[in-house]
Amino acid sequence: MSAALSVVCGMIGRVTRRLMLLDTASLYFRAYFGVPDSVRAPDGTPVNAVRGLLDFITRLVQDHRPDELVACWDEDWRPQWRVDLIPSYKAHRVVVETETGPDVEEVPDTLSPQVPVIEEVLAALGIARVGSAGYEADDVIGTLAGRAAGPVDIVTGDRDLFQLVDDARGVRVLYPRKGVGDCDLVDDELIRTKYGVRPDQYADFAALRGDASDGLPGVKGIGEKTAAQLITEYGDLAGVRAAAEDRTSKLTPAKRRGIVEAAAYLDVAPTVVRVAGDVPLPEFDPALPSEPRDPAALDALVKRWGLGGAVGRLLPVLAR
Repeated sequence: MSAALSVVCGMIGRVTRRLMLLDTASLYFRAYFGVPDSVRAPDGTPVNAVRGLLDFITRLVQDHRPDELVACWDEDWRPQWRVDLIPSYKAHRVVVETETGPDVEEVPDTLSPQVPVIEEVLAALGIARVGSAGYEADDVIGTLAGRAAGPVDIVTGDRDLFQLVDDARGVRVLYPRKGVGDCDLVDDELIRTKYGVRPDQYADFAALRGDASDGLPGVKGIGEKTAAQLITEYGDLAGVRAAAEDRTSKLTPAKRRGIVEAAAYLDVAPTVVRVAGDVPLPEFDPALPSEPRDPAALDALVKRWGLGGAVGRLLPVLAR
């Protein structure tokens, strides 16, 4: 094979590789609340989130056959740069504010101890776990999805990531409805049908609508349906704001007033809502492992935490 042909074949191989990006915290929270806390280690410690997450990964790999898999991580679940712009951002979830690192998030007492176990198990399996200081997993996902040459499946229960959907690039969201065995495949058409906007308009739509679960107030008097109508009619948030300043536009006085009065919020909301696409990331190997990276460490974790069933289900699926 010539050198030129070898390069071309290598490029084709990269282009056709399917990447799966896990919004890991979203999934282990879902596992924690979906799997009974009677699922415990031999010493009685709850491991429902650990086992549930491993079973989620097994099902996802089995159903969607990714070539690469990255467990994206919240190194900072409430980045200061977002809080500086909108102080209410996720403020209702803060248990302890810190000056030197991420604030402490409200997490169930029996979930917090399981997170380090999840980290250790992923490391022993050889599944890449990637985060970036000062950023959320969403931003890691946005960066990796933007860099990907081939199709991308983003697994998340967070609708904010709908903004990354792109049929032309093969980027879609697997949005779990019950567990992860029953996922909505979110593509351009589903977003347009369900929300009335295109994926590239979703962030502006979300900023206008607001999101109480993230502490984003939105614009007074504008809910989901009205936000979609405005974004569709005026193209984007800048167009909506321009219409509010234009006395000849068709906006009602109430909508006009609400948008104008929310100017300070709307100046910064798009930056907070939009997923970052240029996050600095460490070197890592995204390849889906066919066998454990550290069998001895994995065996010790299986025995310590009673994970034989979950790991026993996952390993044969990885080996295929």
